[in-house]
Amino acid sequence: MSFFQRFIENHVLANMTFVLVLVVGAIYYGMLPREQDPTINFNWIQITTLLPGASAEDVEKRITDPIEDVLRNVSDIRFVSSTSRESVSSILVRFNDLSQRVFDKRVTDLRREIQNKQDELPADIEDPDIMEITTANGFPTATVIVTSPADDENLRRVAERTRKDLERLKGVDKAMPTGLLDPELQVLFDASKLSGLGVAPSHLADTVRAYFRDTPAGTQKVGAEEWLIRLVGTNADPEYLAQLPITTAQGRVRLGDVAQVQRGREKANRLVSFNGKPSIMLAVTKKEGTNTIELVERIKAFVSSANMRSDQTGVSLMLADDQTETTRSAIRIMQNNAIVGLILVLLVSWAFLGLRIAGLVSIGIPFILCGTFWALAMLGHTLNVMVLLGVVIALGMLVDDAVVVVENIYHRINRGEERMQAIRNALHEVVPPVTTSVLTTMAAFLPLLLMPGIVGKFMGVVPVVVSVALVLSLIESYWMLPAHVLGLKQVNSHSRLHVWRRNFNHRLRITYTRMLVKAMRHRVVTLSIIAVMFLSAIVALLSGAIRVDFFASDPLRIFYVSLEMPKGTDIRDTLHKAEELEGVARAHLLPGEARAVVSYSGQLFTEIEPLYGDQYGQVLVSLNPKKNGMRGVHEIIESMRNDIMAVTGTANISFLRIEGGPPTTKPINIKVRGDDFGEIRSAVAALKHRLSQMPGVKDISDDSVPGRSELALSYDLQSIKSSGVDPTQLTRDLRLLVDGEVVTSMQDRGEELEVRVRAMPRDLADLDEVLQAKIPAQDGRLVPLSELVKVERRQGMGNIRHYNYRRSISVEADLDQEIIDTVAANQQVVSAWQDELSLHYPNIDLDFSGELDDIEESLDAMRVLFIFGVLLIYLIIGTQFRSYFQPLLILSTIPMAFTGVVFGLIITGNPLSLFTLYGVVALTGIAVNASIVLISAANNRLQEGMNLTYAVLFAAKRRVVPITITTLTTMAGLFSLATGLGGKSLIWGPVAIAIVFGLAFSSLLTLFAVPVLYRIFVRPKQ
Repeated sequence: MSFFQRFIENHVLANMTFVLVLVVGAIYYGMLPREQDPTINFNWIQITTLLPGASAEDVEKRITDPIEDVLRNVSDIRFVSSTSRESVSSILVRFNDLSQRVFDKRVTDLRREIQNKQDELPADIEDPDIMEITTANGFPTATVIVTSPADDENLRRVAERTRKDLERLKGVDKAMPTGLLDPELQVLFDASKLSGLGVAPSHLADTVRAYFRDTPAGTQKVGAEEWLIRLVGTNADPEYLAQLPITTAQGRVRLGDVAQVQRGREKANRLVSFNGKPSIMLAVTKKEGTNTIELVERIKAFVSSANMRSDQTGVSLMLADDQTETTRSAIRIMQNNAIVGLILVLLVSWAFLGLRIAGLVSIGIPFILCGTFWALAMLGHTLNVMVLLGVVIALGMLVDDAVVVVENIYHRINRGEERMQAIRNALHEVVPPVTTSVLTTMAAFLPLLLMPGIVGKFMGVVPVVVSVALVLSLIESYWMLPAHVLGLKQVNSHSRLHVWRRNFNHRLRITYTRMLVKAMRHRVVTLSIIAVMFLSAIVALLSGAIRVDFFASDPLRIFYVSLEMPKGTDIRDTLHKAEELEGVARAHLLPGEARAVVSYSGQLFTEIEPLYGDQYGQVLVSLNPKKNGMRGVHEIIESMRNDIMAVTGTANISFLRIEGGPPTTKPINIKVRGDDFGEIRSAVAALKHRLSQMPGVKDISDDSVPGRSELALSYDLQSIKSSGVDPTQLTRDLRLLVDGEVVTSMQDRGEELEVRVRAMPRDLADLDEVLQAKIPAQDGRLVPLSELVKVERRQGMGNIRHYNYRRSISVEADLDQEIIDTVAANQQVVSAWQDELSLHYPNIDLDFSGELDDIEESLDAMRVLFIFGVLLIYLIIGTQFRSYFQPLLILSTIPMAFTGVVFGLIITGNPLSLFTLYGVVALTGIAVNASIVLISAANNRLQEGMNLTYAVLFAAKRRVVPITITTLTTMAGLFSLATGLGGKSLIWGPVAIAIVFGLAFSSLLTLFAVPVLYRIFVRPKQ
């Protein structure tokens, strides 16, 4: 007895291994963290630096430019994009595709360069915050609203406590607040009283700083006891500060005599409103690898617990946006399609092979799936839509090997061979072609691991899932399946259904053979029909019969109404306008559609980064999960678009949809780069006008932010010299008279309490009144500020953007993909710029990186990976058949598969997207499988001495049933996803359609074209 026979007959080993994989795999499936998208690092670094009170120009000159200078020394940077605005420098660095080790090294280099430059940065900046952006922290997992009837200290305290409590929850990375203002002890001095006493504002601030601090004096031993001595100078009671003595020319006075001391909050830079009530918004991001569903359940439990105390606190919490709804929906769609696909696979197997054989084939599916989930858990993956897509793609192929093996065993047993002998002979015949077909499929998928960019990282787990599943399918087919066949008491059935099935398979073979004979007799006509179909597909693709939408994706159940008010608008007026837009939006929402509608001002979210400024506002509309009869996001937006756009008093209104899949910019994203902002703005205006004339272009906007009116002061050097005023004192006094200065701080009730000294706010009739404030000179005279400075009134800049170290303004627009696609729209813009506009702006250049850049990168990579995959397939097939020509014969099925993809997209109306092309690349490895099995059988017959024509016909007749079964099972596994039986998806549906229709056409044409080509070109060895 051979080792193989003893191994196969050891049912205990086979069955225990089978059960072990099932149990452990099922356990790991339950333990895998659930999230919608895989956790990936985009190789993006965000550098944020604060300089309180600085203008956009000051931030650019003193922070952004110096940091960008040192970034030039860091290798492998793809682009640098920066925004300088009031008080904040924000720099986004995107690195090239790097390994994690090299990326970590580059980030270390970046940190070192910035650290080395820090001595040259302003002394009063906060340390630059350097953050890596990933899918985990790139978009909030949940949004919590804290609301109260009054905008008071109680709301602030509860919101701050809520933020800290949320960040202590397991899996939470940050709870980023909007509208949460830091507490302050405010010393608001009367400038006229102060100058009347001959006290400079800076002297007042220094006095407060000197008194308001705790000083440890050390320890002192008294007898046998040691005492700690410290001077306590801080107290959160405003009355304590009011009692501090101030030295003046007339003697000492109380601080409270010249200033109002109160507890307050920092100046509002963002405001939130929910249901008309003052609120604070907390955007919760998660840590990498955290189970999104479990995390949001913890947040829901926290919100419910907090609301049980709302009667005592006077504050209530609300979960405004819950990303688990999209996660659950995406996973549910994939799971439903997987279940439907599994049922269809079982039905196909049963229809052709009978209940017993179909059962043998089908029990291998849970074994393979559980083994795959076990491997994914060991590799550190989560359960997300990409993993499930790989499972659905592999599902129909999992039984292909088993079908070919068991069909051959079954065929030999029916011819009277003993079971073990039938198994040995069957495996000897089919192992080479089956192994080759699996390797060719893996050869098509595995190169996709090398795909660069965000799309490549996003979809990188699919080849892993498919390859692991296919390897396990070989183990199951070559070991588990034969062992189970041996364990069956009875293989054959003599029921009427079995007789009907046997007769049906016989009729299928006879009918197909007769048709093949006719095709071989009229080979010119046969090949001409196939060539015409292929050319028709090419023409259909080039003529625009297929809609092109490279990043077709499913919108999340959330959207924003964005507004930009005229420059100088107060932040509260912006909030009122946002609330007006909220009212219009609510009027167009049907009952049960909206989960929450929130208005806020001071910030505006975009696809790339948030914008900040008092003139910005936004309305967040979070929708409930879509059920039967509910409208989609696009339909809801279009229903309110006209009325929203009709709201008067705003400078710009647009809509923002958040879509699933890899993050992208808008279809049109053009960086207009130059050195002079006047020329850049002029070019932007011309470009936006040209875009407005293009059909299908909508929601045109740019990221230029008009700044506030600015009073620019410069030193009057002669006056300063003659008066003897210290320029440093002048600078500080001016700041204290306007925005104030944080002079010290203390810890109060677990949070930092800052002490701010500033002039008492007052309504001014004229801006010149600020300059009438007097400061004491060295000789005791009081000198008005107006005598010490030169004054210029001008328009300031709201923000200053750089792209790759040069000033820029980005023009963005959305597209109606039914009218025009991304590539065509951008090509029209390029042509218009080169032919009409560039001559007027010689110092301006355009950068189209963004979605178009990602498209070109992905398309270029797919071309290379497709060629690489085809060459690998050629290598594998050539190795098996020991032929240079026969692999080319087999690869002829790829154009046939492409024909099916094109016709499938036309029939279903789906767009040609990057995900569709991804399916086409994967299809190359699947489409050749039928040809491999067929040609292998023909070669075997030729080696046995059979005539060429008879060898072809015999092989085709013998393989038509297993080819039909494997084709139908693969199609059945993806049929539900392609047609949306278990839920539709614009991302994954076209992938399934590409494979289903491509495989259907390629298999059908393979059954006729390959035998004809084989008969024409193959010459038997003599």
